Amino acid sequence: MSFNNLDTLYRQVIMDHYKNPRNKGSFEGDHLTVDMNNPTCGDRIQLQLQVNDGIVEDAKFDGEGCSISMSSASMMTQAIKGKSVDEALKMSHIFSEMMQGKEVDIEGIDLGDMEALQGVAKFPARIKCATLAWKAMEKGVDEQEQA
Repeated sequence: MSFNNLDTLYRQVIMDHYKNPRNKGSFEGDHLTVDMNNPTCGDRIQLQLQVNDGIVEDAKFDGEGCSISMSSASMMTQAIKGKSVDEALKMSHIFSEMMQGKEVDIEGIDLGDMEALQGVAKFPARIKCATLAWKAMEKGVDEQEQA
């Protein structure tokens, strides 16, 4: 597939997640909630996780922001559901490295639609947008472990 076709496909995936976000909403009852924002551009997210016995059983988000931050949150919630907390944190590390333009070893890791965000690395001002949901997940897991 040529670069232009791949770039077009990635843009379509990002816009699909932005216009039709997966896992947008909130939980009733017991769950972990993390609020984060990116003051640079105004992106805001509330991430909710249901974690039991070290497994992310479900994830939802709400918020507002640019297409990159909202599509990344949608992709992330899909990717981490059913994963162990350790797997989710490993995915977060890999995603962060990818956003910094570093070579990453993704063997055995299913990044799903997140690969569509690879091009964000070329725009340093947008990296915080793409990583906002991931940072919220890391913060929430850290806070839960310290509780």
